[in-house]
Amino acid sequence: MQNLLELKGASRRVSDRFSLRNVTFAVEPGQIVGFVGANGAGKTTTIRAALELIKLDAGEVHLFGQRCGADAPGEAQRCLRTRVGLVLDTCPFPSTLKVTEVEALVRPAYPAWSHGTFADLISQFGLDPKTKVKDLSRGMGMKLQLACALSHNAKLLVLDEATAGLDPMAREKLLDELLAFVADGQRSVLFSSHITSDLDRTADRVICIDAGSIMFDLPREDITDRAGIAHCTQAQAAELMTCVEGARAAHHAYSVD
Repeated sequence: MQNLLELKGASRRVSDRFSLRNVTFAVEPGQIVGFVGANGAGKTTTIRAALELIKLDAGEVHLFGQRCGADAPGEAQRCLRTRVGLVLDTCPFPSTLKVTEVEALVRPAYPAWSHGTFADLISQFGLDPKTKVKDLSRGMGMKLQLACALSHNAKLLVLDEATAGLDPMAREKLLDELLAFVADGQRSVLFSSHITSDLDRTADRVICIDAGSIMFDLPREDITDRAGIAHCTQAQAAELMTCVEGARAAHHAYSVD
């Protein structure tokens, strides 16, 4: 099956201090891909480049197997982007709109929009249709964005720090939604986050970016397995065990006394 998103050698000079440099990775069907890095490492810039919100100086972006870029027909690119659902770290909708009015704002951009799906999700997420965006909590704002992202038959969800600042229950529910989204093996998620426990629970792969360059792209199991293993020589292992046994003996003697 074709990759849902692919960047090949994506490069973009943003300022004198920062550039994306030869960013290359792919998001395969049925995957949740974690995207990590320090603040300013290039996560948001990469996401903007992947969605053609900024133009590249070099490299290529492919959505659903089709190349995007300045030389691609505009209508074709718009059609491709309608198959992507986007959830940002802050709710982007006008603050004075009510929840039901957000649908009227977003719906015209998506030919496959489903009013029934949106209404069901609003109810499922416990959102009051009459509440204004400015009065929503951070968690409720995330749920509103997710309801929009899931109401137009998106095949790829892109989340940029969407769980940051959420309370534990709201985060758990959001992660459950992501796992359900990819369960059919046809859809995928690109998930930028600083919260490693979220990635440990959901991610199939983790990509790390630093200073605009990809540092690693590995299955999550490889990272967690390596993180839990101490590599040392036989002599170092023997010394460690001697220390452990000594500590145990001292603890036993103290307990007996």
